[in-house]
Amino acid sequence: MTYRPKSEFLSTMQARGFLADCTDLQGLDEALLKGVVPAYIGYDATAKSLHVGHLLNIMVLRWFQKSGHKPITLMGGGTTKVGDPSFRAEERPLLDAAAIDANIDGMQQVFAKYLHYGDAPADAIMLNNAEWLDGLNYLDFLRDVGRHFSVNRMLSFESVKSRLDREQSLSFLEFNYMILQAYDFVEIHRRHGCLLQMGGSDQWGNIVGGIDLARRIADAELYGLTTPLLTTSDGRKMGKSAGGAVWLNADMLSPYEFWQFWRNTTDADVGRFLKLYTELPVEECDRLGALEGSEINAAKIILANEVTKLCHGAEAAAAAEATAREVFEKGGLGDDLPTLAVAAADLGDGVSIAQLFVRAGLAKSGKDAKRLIAEGGARANDTLVTDAGQMIQASDLSAPLKLTAGKKRHALVTLETG
Repeated sequence: MTYRPKSEFLSTMQARGFLADCTDLQGLDEALLKGVVPAYIGYDATAKSLHVGHLLNIMVLRWFQKSGHKPITLMGGGTTKVGDPSFRAEERPLLDAAAIDANIDGMQQVFAKYLHYGDAPADAIMLNNAEWLDGLNYLDFLRDVGRHFSVNRMLSFESVKSRLDREQSLSFLEFNYMILQAYDFVEIHRRHGCLLQMGGSDQWGNIVGGIDLARRIADAELYGLTTPLLTTSDGRKMGKSAGGAVWLNADMLSPYEFWQFWRNTTDADVGRFLKLYTELPVEECDRLGALEGSEINAAKIILANEVTKLCHGAEAAAAAEATAREVFEKGGLGDDLPTLAVAAADLGDGVSIAQLFVRAGLAKSGKDAKRLIAEGGARANDTLVTDAGQMIQASDLSAPLKLTAGKKRHALVTLETG
């Protein structure tokens, strides 16, 4: 018989589809019922913004705090210097300390929208593992921590095994990552009484390693919980769009484009995504997800609005919906479309329409733009573009030029003033 959790947090996780695995579901449930439990999720600082692939676990932290517990966001200032090899085909590029710090600054902006930071028992705190990893003495660390890890067992973890099975190189630097992550768990337990580490299911081996290390060197009983690695119903990795990563920072992806990503959710994913990425009641998520035909489009707009409200605020969500209605229902330009401002001096004798599609972010390359045009997927001011070499002059931009790729991706091109 499946264990039914009694704590608010685990009940929510189970009901909304967040729960993949837990090292001891009943033990964790009992701990959560006793009082405030600190829990952490780690984030390596590999980019200046988090993206939609991170959003599921950010929502886990948000629900954790709403259930009365203490979330800890761990910034990987130290581990980013090593790189997590989990299910990656190749080693991450190594970043210097300045780049890592800049990335952490960008990531902090996202967390502040979803969590309340402060000094109260259930207020979130942010830590940086560089605080304890940067000062480690290598020989002492090998003797005190490394001796508890079996290489045989480390090689058996799926994240490492899959890399080796494909005969892809795994550096000794990366191989150390799971030891450092395990040590993080022990340190956060020692410093902040943390009892739980959460993460995607690709982190299972690393999480279990931390629990085992804590038992060996700190005589502590800790817990691990993982969330499913999501793919869309058509098999794509969650968080990827035709234009690349769906970033959570507005300066890397406009709120309108973020809204459009959710509005374009496939019908089969609507109910599941409403449960995972919004705070609407489960019953309402099920009702909306069961709609069919044209009615499911109304559910997609609700999904887009609710997710955008959390990430960018209610005003941005309303503006994105208004722009979408203006563009799609009335054929207008809309005030909130992504905009490329071109200086007259840059135009010279003109710029090809294909190049404008690239510069506006609607095509990845000139070749991609030409293919889009050849296949009849490109429009300028709602008129089909048939000549990739068509030249756009400054006089053509006396009014904004709306570019459209496919049916749902738009951008404005304007003449830069001043």
